[in-house]
Amino acid sequence: MEKIKILFVDDEQYVLKSLRRLFDDDDYTILTASSGQEGIEILEKESPQIIVSDYRMPSMNGIDFLRKAYIRKPDAVRIVLSGYADTAVVIEAINEGRIYKLIPKPWNDDELKIAISNAIDRYLLHKRNVELTEELKYNNEELTRLNQKLGQLLKEKSVLLEFKGKILANFQNIINAIPVGIMGVDFEGIMAQVNEEWLKTAGIGWNYLGENIDSFLPKELVLFIENIKDYGVAEKHVIINKIPGKLIGTLIKDETENQKGVIVTFIRTDKQ
Repeated sequence: MEKIKILFVDDEQYVLKSLRRLFDDDDYTILTASSGQEGIEILEKESPQIIVSDYRMPSMNGIDFLRKAYIRKPDAVRIVLSGYADTAVVIEAINEGRIYKLIPKPWNDDELKIAISNAIDRYLLHKRNVELTEELKYNNEELTRLNQKLGQLLKEKSVLLEFKGKILANFQNIINAIPVGIMGVDFEGIMAQVNEEWLKTAGIGWNYLGENIDSFLPKELVLFIENIKDYGVAEKHVIINKIPGKLIGTLIKDETENQKGVIVTFIRTDKQ
């Protein structure tokens, strides 16, 4: 917690001495000035959190001093000490001078100490509110920046996905044009890629894409694909749906995405 400094301004030295004695037992730094001008000079060097000024002082009264103090130290809590005869004048000045409290002279020591304690609480609360406001402002700015960055990333991601979609569409068109059956199976046994020639040969539809090959391929073909996983390549003459042909299987790896799969081609031998 920051060290609390209190500036007392009064043209009577005995008043300043009384105020200093009153707060001797408290953990405050007490500053004193015998005129408004001396108080201004202290504010050029020090930053008291609480400023207490007598109202009636020669040359510069307490209200004028506190107005100038506000310009230099706007966060400080300002208090006026005033005789009873000055109360009406001071209250009017308080309304236009950003002054926290009027304490009558002669003061009650206990009431003055409570007023100072409350003023310190007010200062600390205001300081915390300012800190929270700045923190909230920073967080809002950071959130705005992150939202903008996220929006840009989503836009770039959308463009990338659209680009990848076009590549996949072109790739599908290419393998559909190849006059041999082509099927891609991942290591979980899911049919991940296929062309139209394979579908016609196997007698299945596009709805089998994404399904496990155990559910629709002959056991002979499933075992053939398992052998490719073990040995990397394999060849076999087979008959699929009464169509004779040659199966060629190759293991493929994508090290960047840590993916493995099998590509199988079926070349008909009845058309050669």
